[in-house]
Amino acid sequence: MQFLDFEKPLEDLNTQISKLKELSSKNQVDVTNSILELETALAQTRHQIYSTLTPWQRVQVSRHPDRPYTLYYIEKIFSNFTELYGDRQVKDDKAMVAGMAELNGMPVMVMGQQKGINTKLRQMRNFGMANPEGYRKALRLMKLAEKFNRPVITFIDTPGAFPGLEAEERGQAEAIARNLFEMVNLKVPVICIIIGEGASGGALGIGVGDKVTMLENTWYTVISPESCSSILWRSWNFKEKAAEQLKLTSTDMNGFGLVDDVIPEPLGGAHADPETMAATLKEYLLKSLAELTAQTADERINNRIEKFSKMGFYDEIEA
Repeated sequence: MQFLDFEKPLEDLNTQISKLKELSSKNQVDVTNSILELETALAQTRHQIYSTLTPWQRVQVSRHPDRPYTLYYIEKIFSNFTELYGDRQVKDDKAMVAGMAELNGMPVMVMGQQKGINTKLRQMRNFGMANPEGYRKALRLMKLAEKFNRPVITFIDTPGAFPGLEAEERGQAEAIARNLFEMVNLKVPVICIIIGEGASGGALGIGVGDKVTMLENTWYTVISPESCSSILWRSWNFKEKAAEQLKLTSTDMNGFGLVDDVIPEPLGGAHADPETMAATLKEYLLKSLAELTAQTADERINNRIEKFSKMGFYDEIEA
């Protein structure tokens, strides 16, 4: 188990528990009461820490290396997943996984950014940063879902769309903009879940839906705290201040009306109990799809347009 820097008290308690268990096993010493006391202290400390997380600490939790990624949720929530590949123009993008599946017997199309679980896979997945081909693949399958009347479910977890020169040459901005336009007008229900990082256009490219929802310890904003700090202060040393000023947490986004719901995570984050997190997420998806499928396609589209049109602050001036 890996601990974040602010989880040092948890690491110390966990180390003490491990040593006592090892002592009990080797020397046949009964230390049950001591272990119970430490486990109680561990639970209390975890609750105290996670009930007062700062914005930067939530960013750290969203990036925890043990945090479940898109493929984990697909495996735990859906059945009969069949991955589909390629954008039919250039190549297949490994940073974006997508395919057909079933949710309690309901045919759906599911997709999302995938980060690797080790160094080799992170390189293969490009750290979850999709190229234009990834967004075009996603759109191709969304249109396929529309053709066969399958709801679309997207999982968002990316530090941003890939910013390389070759990505821009192949139309990164156009690919994302096209997805925004097309997703607003999809006739099938669309649910978007931010399961980790939700940065900039990389998140927006698959983030327009009837329901846009965040897990509790995730973030969603136009730029990462580190990049914001480097632009404003010419240094990454102010990333904590940037995280606070960006108002990027799920609570902030829900308060601004930019997301529809916030799904609570198990104490300690989604990585502390991935199976419970997946079960909670599945329950939310089933409930949301029941609501959305009861509406007509025109109702869903009109509601989408109205919802996104209301976002932001602006004044209209007569010419």
